[in-house]
Formats: sequence, C-alpha cells, structure tokens
Amino acid sequence: MEKRSHRQREIMTRLRSGRSLSVTALATDLDVSDETIRRELRALEEQGVIIREHGGARMVAPVHEGPLHQRMEENADAKLSIARAAAELVPDGAILFIDSGTTSCFIARELLERRSLTVITNSMRVAGDLGGINNNRLFLAGGQMDYDYRAFSDHVAQDYVRGFTPHLAILSVGGISLERGLMDFHPGEAAMSRIAYATAKQVLLCADASKFGRYALVQTATLDEVDILVTDQPLEDDYARAFAHAKVVIA
Repeated sequence: MEKRSHRQREIMTRLRSGRSLSVTALATDLDVSDETIRRELRALEEQGVIIREHGGARMVAPVHEGPLHQRMEENADAKLSIARAAAELVPDGAILFIDSGTTSCFIARELLERRSLTVITNSMRVAGDLGGINNNRLFLAGGQMDYDYRAFSDHVAQDYVRGFTPHLAILSVGGISLERGLMDFHPGEAAMSRIAYATAKQVLLCADASKFGRYALVQTATLDEVDILVTDQPLEDDYARAFAHAKVVIA
C-alpha cells in the first residue's frame, strides 16, 4: 500500500506541469509496467484529481492561476526571452491591445523605448509601465478590479475594449491543446481575449513551452485564429503543423 501511495504521488508530481502524459512515458519514467500505471491512474481518477485520456492522463484543470506577483515569477526566464523577441515585432506608432497575462506584462516592459504607441489594455501593470511616457496614448479599461490579476475584465471593461480596432493584439494564454484550442483560467480574461481576436487586425500570441498540452478552464479561440506565435522552444511536430498558417518566432 505504501508503495502504491508513493507511486501515485510520483505520478501527480509529473502531471502538475499541466501537460498530458502518456501511460508509456509514465511507465518508463517510474520503471513499472503500463498496466501498473493504468491501475494507478484509475485510482487517481476515482479521487477526482486527474482525467484519463486515450493513452494517458492529465490533471484536472484548476479554476484559477494565483495572484499576479506569484505568476510573474513562474518561468520568468522563458517569459523574458519571449518578451524580447515579441517587442522586436512592435514598431513606433503602433496601436496595440495588451492583455493582463504575465508574459504580456513582460512584453510591456520591453516596449519602454518605443515612441508614440497607442496602448489599449485592461492591465494596471501595463498601464503603469507604458502610460505617460514617450508620447504614448493610453486607454485603460475600467470597471471592477480583479486584485489577483491587477486588471479589469468585467462586462464594463469588455464593452470598453470592444470599441477599439488595434493593429496588433498581444495576448497570453492559459493552455494550448490540439483538440480544444486556446484556453484561459479566468472567464473574464477569456472574454477579453475573444474580443481581441475579433477586433484586432493581427493577433500575437505569446506562450512559453509549459502552455502546450496544458488544459485550462475556458476556451478562447481556435489555433488558426493566431497570426503570430512567439514561444521559447521549437514546436513539436503536431503543433508545428497546427500553427503552419502562422508566423512562428522561437525566442
């Protein structure tokens, strides 16, 4: 029994990355048979902590991500690399929507030398970084603040953002799945993303490698709605085919 508990804890540790893992990969990693892994996955599914899929399993998606300051520290090196590469695609004078995701916040910091930007955002952090400098114009969506996100994403904020037509929307994402497309953890932020996909001339999606194969709570868009993808590692073959229509930048 103790050995089984230990094995289940090891499986959970590996699934906490948010990615789906195959039975074969888990069996190889833990040096047990595929059938042993299937048995442990059945037990974990009964506990309600994982979801079994064809040939593997994933964690049940959490309902929230945690406060902004905590998320800013997760995969910070990858986010910084992505931010520097994404900023190279933004010229002076651009009209931008920038969402409140942590990678988007990193990108805003990398735009401090740009001039005459028009920035539409629902993020207090983005507004604080880019407002009032370099002849920029700033439009900040209002409404009820979500203090964990330091952002506004209620119906008031959504209606405000819906009135703009940016050249480029810079968006983050909670998870990317071949089956379910793009997903987010926060319903309001997901709605903001859907508005941006509908109103922007181009969408730049910034996503580090941990987001691929990860599930979140609410679907935001399909993969073919992305115009530019900036990520930190080369795409696996399935994802490379799924984003073949887009400009893919590896930071």
